[in-house]
Amino acid sequence: MKIAIAQFKSKLGAVDENFSTAEKLISAAQNSDVILLPELWSTGYYPTPVENFADADGRRTKQFLRELARNFSVNIIGGSVIVNDCGKIFNRCYVADRRGEIVAVYDKTHLFSFADEEKIFTAGDKISTVELDGVTCGLAICYDLRFPEFFRKLALAGTEIIFVPAAWSLKRLTPRQILTKARAIENQVFVVFANSSGKSEVINPRGEIVTEVDAGEKLLFAEINLSERVEVIATMNLLADRNLNVDA
Repeated sequence: MKIAIAQFKSKLGAVDENFSTAEKLISAAQNSDVILLPELWSTGYYPTPVENFADADGRRTKQFLRELARNFSVNIIGGSVIVNDCGKIFNRCYVADRRGEIVAVYDKTHLFSFADEEKIFTAGDKISTVELDGVTCGLAICYDLRFPEFFRKLALAGTEIIFVPAAWSLKRLTPRQILTKARAIENQVFVVFANSSGKSEVINPRGEIVTEVDAGEKLLFAEINLSERVEVIATMNLLADRNLNVDA
């Protein structure tokens, strides 16, 4: 599977300009199988008051993703955007398949209290997986990365690749680089991390960096060989070896 990460730092509140940047990068990556955008790419992280920048029911975002996915026959994991859904504000990810259909929706589950997200956004309450070109993919957003039980639920649901759009500060780069590797190793999955601030990366199930990139507006390409995951599991099947018969 050919993966493309569209890494760019959106201009705060400049929605039209950010949509144009996303379209340019998606167009340049159209020969990929899956394109991943970062967190809150349409607005930046995050303009206030948030309600003034929210996409009502995600209509503009969904139409944008549908058209580009259908025109280029590519799967697009649309990072995340601010969505007003019946008066509640969500940090939401939409996924469009090659036919231009919205095939998955995920709302950020773990809200970053350090940035007061819990005061503004409504937390998601369920995991989301989607099959793209026959591959089971899981969705997470930024701060979700710090919660191993969340990623384990995705792994138990059969995910082979977990896509993580983020707006992760490079001031906290070291823990993030450890966490992407840990989530990949302990769940024996590929982790694809698209960060608006830079240092996007793809990690294999051994916890090794497949590819990474520095800061700036860039496209990062990677070829994911899923047989590598099969080989890792054949050697040491962590999910099968779990022993839950432990007293609290």
